[in-house]
Amino acid sequence: MATYAEDAQHFEYPSTLLASGAAQLRERFIARFSEPNLHAKLIKRLVMGEVVIDHEEVTRTFPEGTGRLELVAMYEVRNGRITAARFISGTKTLDPKV
Repeated sequence: MATYAEDAQHFEYPSTLLASGAAQLRERFIARFSEPNLHAKLIKRLVMGEVVIDHEEVTRTFPEGTGRLELVAMYEVRNGRITAARFISGTKTLDPKV
């Protein structure tokens, strides 16, 4: 949470609000980082001024099982803290059942 502003917001791109403020972000992070198979591989990072764009391949546990998706995360940074993040999720692919 140290990298986020107190009033930071998360959005599903372009403007669907997912969480607003430290308390809601904390709940979101606790839920996400408790997933047993969570892993993100950074494919590319672009930084231009106060905007950071990450292209990632994310492995996570979906309700239907473990799988992967591509994700683009766009972060707006002010005074060294993230004030907003917008996420674009690609199509998820579930791992084959063993």
